[in-house]
Amino acid sequence: MKNIFSILVLFSLAIVTAQKDSIITLDEVVVSDVRVKRYADGHKVTVIKDSIIQRDNVFLTSLLTFNSNIYFKENGFGMVSSPAFRGTNASHTAVIWNGININSQLNGQVDFNTINPFNYNSLGIRSGGGSVQYGSGAIGGSVHLNNDLKFEKHFENQVSVGYGSFETKKVNFNQSFGNKKASYSFGINYNRSNNNYRYIKTDEINKNGEFENLNVNLNAGYVLTEKQVVKLYHQSFIGDRNLSGNIFVLGRSKYKDNHYRTQLEWGRFEKKTISKFKLAYLQEEFKFFENKDSDIYSFGKVSNFLARYSLDVNFSRAFRLNGFLEYNNFLGKGGSFGNPKRNDFSATALIKHTISPKSSYNFSLRQDFSSDFSSPLVFSLDGRYDVSPHYKLQLNASKNYRTPTFNDLYWQPGGNLNLIPEKSYQIDIGNRLDLRRVSMNVNGYYIATKDMIKWLPSNEGFWTPINIDDVQIYGVEGEISATYPIQRKHQIDFKAHYSYTVSEDKETKQQLIYVPFHRGNASVTYKIAGINLFYQHLYTGGVSIIGGKLDEYQIANIGVTYSNKRVNKALTYTLGVTINNIYNTYYENIALRPMPNRNIQTQLILNF
Repeated sequence: MKNIFSILVLFSLAIVTAQKDSIITLDEVVVSDVRVKRYADGHKVTVIKDSIIQRDNVFLTSLLTFNSNIYFKENGFGMVSSPAFRGTNASHTAVIWNGININSQLNGQVDFNTINPFNYNSLGIRSGGGSVQYGSGAIGGSVHLNNDLKFEKHFENQVSVGYGSFETKKVNFNQSFGNKKASYSFGINYNRSNNNYRYIKTDEINKNGEFENLNVNLNAGYVLTEKQVVKLYHQSFIGDRNLSGNIFVLGRSKYKDNHYRTQLEWGRFEKKTISKFKLAYLQEEFKFFENKDSDIYSFGKVSNFLARYSLDVNFSRAFRLNGFLEYNNFLGKGGSFGNPKRNDFSATALIKHTISPKSSYNFSLRQDFSSDFSSPLVFSLDGRYDVSPHYKLQLNASKNYRTPTFNDLYWQPGGNLNLIPEKSYQIDIGNRLDLRRVSMNVNGYYIATKDMIKWLPSNEGFWTPINIDDVQIYGVEGEISATYPIQRKHQIDFKAHYSYTVSEDKETKQQLIYVPFHRGNASVTYKIAGINLFYQHLYTGGVSIIGGKLDEYQIANIGVTYSNKRVNKALTYTLGVTINNIYNTYYENIALRPMPNRNIQTQLILNF
């Protein structure tokens, strides 16, 4: 089966249809990952608007907490932040940067407090399994970070400065330029905070929580010919943060981490075919100081060289095929895991069949080949049927996987070279209702995971990972948004999300730790001329922890922004003030690590 599949994919990629076409499809040039749009008919895809991104632009964690169904575990403000998408682990949410998976090869996840949403033109959330398209870890869902290049005449600059409680400062500058032949965007972002908020139930303050980070983004594209485009994406993150302790233990450690990502893409656009070739180099490195005042530290570094070729063939109005081959070379170096190496190769085929304007489906296969272990053949099937102009039925089913990371395999002491990839099966049924001013999604899903990797105490006195857990997850997600205009210049926008999640060990029938049964958020915005008043509310149910339980909590934010009409032909500005945790609620989403009390953040944005 594996050999037949590989031959079929290689054959599909060898198809070349010579067609003359002098017009480049603009959507293909602008959008960095068209697979989210073209091959996701049966998935719920949520896009977060620019206006929301600019209003909540410190960390991706806070943005998604109040604007999605994803639950986050934070070790305090600005500290490590881990997602739990549909009751899965942090390593089961794939983060896709301009079409490629950037999850850490060390621990399998992405720290969402290292991502500044201000750096991206669009943010998308794709719910449900996606390992066929996006590789290891895309079990609960995927988060898509896109830098979209515009090949049209424009020259835009934006400066944003902010100041708030706990001596929190932020500065952002973004520039974008383009014409019919070239386009580029540049951004630089700096965040810093003393992070010394008071613990509400005590007279103690959050000590050793200082952090600062710098982000640099550069994206460029050039139209080589009428049919060829080359694009470059680059991102650098430099982070330096002390690690807060907890209620009982004073923190004294420090963590420095750097991430460098560079991606070069060439595309050729014919009438019936689209060819793309990607080269990417990703590097992550860290230094951990047990004592911040000492020069002694542990370190780790992993680099990944990626090469991918894809061919998208539009055979007819009914059938489309996208096949791609990808190679990854991983090199690691660390004081606790030695010098591991891994070579991965994958072959993928995506078939889209449009039955009629009302219905379509996608069928996909992927086979990975790794130098370290045997990877499973995975598949996915998704589709949609428009029952009426206002009601759409969606369905997706898939087999997904997660490969053991370098930490899982090689960490000393404790690494386990006998680990095998996790396997996961899932099915999702979605209902979408779109009326004139109201849209609603309701999704029910079931996920069964086999051979889940779990770190447990060993008889030798240290922790080690083993394939042990069979976990089943099922639940319901709901999302509703509504817009109601009042007279000519007044408008009310409402949006809400709710999740009911059961994530349990099949053997013990116990809910997994740090997974709330119930979670919901809602926001309402009142717009009048250039003034926006908004209120956000979050409810998180109680969660199980080792040896106990964390209580449920509710928190809310309130704010106002004012945007002027153009002062002249070149300049606009937006002033904003947000009060976070207005009810001064004490809450923890990691045991013994209180989150901030009531605080205020201000912001000024200049566009010219």
